[in-house]
Amino acid sequence: MKISKIIPYSLAEELELTSGDTILKINGTAPRDLIELSFLLADEEIELLVEHGDGERELIAFEKDVDEELGAEFESAVDKIKTCANHCVFCFVDMIAPNMRATLSVKDDDYRLSFLYGNFITLTNLTDSDFRRIKNFHLSPLYVSIHAMNPAVRAKMLRTPRAAKIHEHLDKLEAAGCEYHTQVVLCPNLNDGAELDFTIAEILKRRPHAQSLAIVPVGVTRHRRDKFPLTQFDKSGAAKVIAQVEKFQSQSRAQTGRTFVYLGDEFYFLAGRDIPPADYYDDFPQIENGIGMTRNFTDEFHAEKIPSSSAKLTVDVISGTSFAAVLKKLAAEIPNENLDVRILPVVNEFFGSTVNVSGLLTGGDIIRALQKSNRPRDKILIPATALRAGEETFLDDVTVDDMRKIFPAQIEAVSTGADFLNALR
Repeated sequence: MKISKIIPYSLAEELELTSGDTILKINGTAPRDLIELSFLLADEEIELLVEHGDGERELIAFEKDVDEELGAEFESAVDKIKTCANHCVFCFVDMIAPNMRATLSVKDDDYRLSFLYGNFITLTNLTDSDFRRIKNFHLSPLYVSIHAMNPAVRAKMLRTPRAAKIHEHLDKLEAAGCEYHTQVVLCPNLNDGAELDFTIAEILKRRPHAQSLAIVPVGVTRHRRDKFPLTQFDKSGAAKVIAQVEKFQSQSRAQTGRTFVYLGDEFYFLAGRDIPPADYYDDFPQIENGIGMTRNFTDEFHAEKIPSSSAKLTVDVISGTSFAAVLKKLAAEIPNENLDVRILPVVNEFFGSTVNVSGLLTGGDIIRALQKSNRPRDKILIPATALRAGEETFLDDVTVDDMRKIFPAQIEAVSTGADFLNALR
């Protein structure tokens, strides 16, 4: 495993490891992934076989505390990503624009990345060896894409016979002592209605191994080429789903004190309904999946002190069309005559106007929207979710620096409600 970064003052720095070094073996065993590397490094006496950037190999022997970490980051968490062999009718990867960077086309279906980073997997490519490894390394919780608990419906949606084994696969996870969070991508006339009732009921039966269930609406971009008929929810359809799921939420809260079943924020936007209060989301177990993100953003905003300033400040706030109304409402609560905040909803021309979330906005669409507005501004706030993790690059490979060359205003990425309010100070 190749080192990409050494943490200052760490054990790795003390051992004089550097970026570009590759760890070949730990106590004679070659680690397959970050999980195995962590377990092997848990010993107190370590022999590390390292290949340096110049090709020279070195055996480094040392002693360490049991809980002492190496202090290095790696180029990849796994040796080779286990990819998805399914052909899901709603697969978003199949709906991206042609000629985008290759990493966006990787269909990750790797249980190790599910454990490490919360990526959702279908379980269809797991072998008996994988289930044993999940048990032996105590890999819990995992994140599982369910979509339907009716075997026939799930096989139809994922287009593979192995998808019909969902009950058997969940049984194996539970036998391995694994807890798991679940999700459903809800598609009209496919896994909604009575099928959704059945899916929720079956997952509820699997508590406490099943920790949560998130239901998100299917998204369709203008680049979808699949001939399978797929539609999106409208206002009345979204309202029907909310009413349907609320029955299970009330039942779960009465039984356990937890909501357990959560709806994606998009359902409430589509239906014109208010986002539920924070206690509805329990401890926000699926916020990285967009579940409760709006509520968390709003509550963080209200927890901060409203900014005051004697200096005039003009700010343009970039947003996807679905979240813009929330930002407008929050901006209206700021009683500051010197602060001119304009929320700029950006229509997603790149993926299609039906894709309305901020996280899928591209740099090109944002630039065009700002150019059309044609007004001077001191600051531009952009959604951090639209940028590649750890970088200032949008999905279309436009960078924030590219944007800075066009607009003289200060450009700042915002991710939380606190960030939003602090950026207006």
